[in-house]
Amino acid sequence: MHVFFCLVHHRWSRYRCALRFALLALLAGASAHVQSMDWEQLTELAQARSHAPFRANSDTLPAELAALNYDEVRDIRFRPDHATWRAEGLPFEAQYFHLGLYQTQPVRLHEITPDGVRTLPYRSEDFDHGRNTTSPHTWGDLGHAGFRLHYPLNASSYKDELIAFLGASYFRALGAGQQYALSARGLAIDTVGGTGEEFPRFTDFWLQRPAPDAQDVTLFALLDSPRSTGAYRFVVRPGSATVVTVTARLFIRPGTEPVSTLGIAPLTSMFFFGENQPRASDFRPEVHDSDGLMLVTGDGEWLWRPLQNPRHTVVSSFAMGQLRGFGLMQRDRQFASFEDTEARYERRPSAWVEPLNAWGPGRVELVQLATPDETHDNIVAYWVPATLPAPGQPLEVAYTLSWQGDAQQRPPSAWVTQTRRGFGYTRLSADEQARQAQYVLDFAGPALDALPTGAPVRVNASSDANGRVLEALAYPNTATRSWRVTLRVQRIDPTQPVELRAFLQHQNDTVSETWTHLLLTE
Repeated sequence: MHVFFCLVHHRWSRYRCALRFALLALLAGASAHVQSMDWEQLTELAQARSHAPFRANSDTLPAELAALNYDEVRDIRFRPDHATWRAEGLPFEAQYFHLGLYQTQPVRLHEITPDGVRTLPYRSEDFDHGRNTTSPHTWGDLGHAGFRLHYPLNASSYKDELIAFLGASYFRALGAGQQYALSARGLAIDTVGGTGEEFPRFTDFWLQRPAPDAQDVTLFALLDSPRSTGAYRFVVRPGSATVVTVTARLFIRPGTEPVSTLGIAPLTSMFFFGENQPRASDFRPEVHDSDGLMLVTGDGEWLWRPLQNPRHTVVSSFAMGQLRGFGLMQRDRQFASFEDTEARYERRPSAWVEPLNAWGPGRVELVQLATPDETHDNIVAYWVPATLPAPGQPLEVAYTLSWQGDAQQRPPSAWVTQTRRGFGYTRLSADEQARQAQYVLDFAGPALDALPTGAPVRVNASSDANGRVLEALAYPNTATRSWRVTLRVQRIDPTQPVELRAFLQHQNDTVSETWTHLLLTE
């Protein structure tokens, strides 16, 4: 069938037919050497794979490797002096993760060089196996679990970890002075809705050798899952905020169960407790990798949704005709907010997604799960397009993903610096306090700083049908040169949550982002 395709379609050159045969051989699992790889070739490979039945990757490990426990697998470390591009003295270096324990499915790694494409095979001598009494030289070419790139982020004398790809389609990156925390993914499928979440995975990577004076590095990746395939290009530019420019062409496999929720640019993080949800038994004031979802609509409205650790899964959707950006942000940047000398949550980056092409109508979806401790990621956010592509037809998305520290994306007007819930001294009865909730919000930003002394600022506050706003006051907080809002609401049906909104106005002008919060059931 494929020979006939090449013979009758004269627009295909002999080279492109040869490439298609090579791609089909790769799809069939046969060994094939592709002389080159670029964005269009990768797209063809992803599209061809979308028309072939899904084939799960092998996860069979040698018995002695499969028997290693957590600490024993951690004892296997890559030897930095074996890093790809170290001998050439290039500004970036690649190191690799070993298979074992939770990472059982290998990825295929390749390097794109001026002379063509070469495979980056597993070599046992590239790893220090520590105290393990195994025989890695007998394992053959296992493949790698993933890889990380290094670059001198903080000092010219040392190459820090810059970005790591490990597990399914997960990756995470760092800017200068930051510490690993939240993760990004290539794609999320049916995180909510559908019959269960599907985790697409990157099966193949191509690392493009950087120039000696390169300030960024380019990676290509092939994504696969039972219902999708995709071609990905990542251009990673390190800095105080490392920026990853992502271009993806996605394909839905024909003849498969329909996708309920296609999550574009998914972010995964952790929120255990914070100023809006304190934990009396913990000495630390807050524990989280991110403290809020920020987004801006095509109409220019900025929204801030403080994160929570709910008792049961909570899903919030923000529908809009066009998206200008969204992210899971760590706005708390002071050590005093966390008091954790080991975790250093104040160094955790924010991740901000900004579309580079028109994504059309859709929604940002925020999923908040219950977590019993800080070791579990329980927050997911992603974009869901209103219309999915037809099976086999591409959906192209392009965006920047910025890993930001102290200098991070903020609204141009003013923003929420803290959200606190609770009563101070009050004359309310115990029953009234049980049926009511009080929030104390602080806003700061240039639009408020520019107001003259004594300028009238009011809070515009509202709730859904299950709530009643009893009090909404705005007044200067002279201690921090910000504006404070006290918001007291009453829940009508105590078994149902209440949606709340509040923003600041000066005369007829909006001078802050919109605080949008869900008062959960007790």
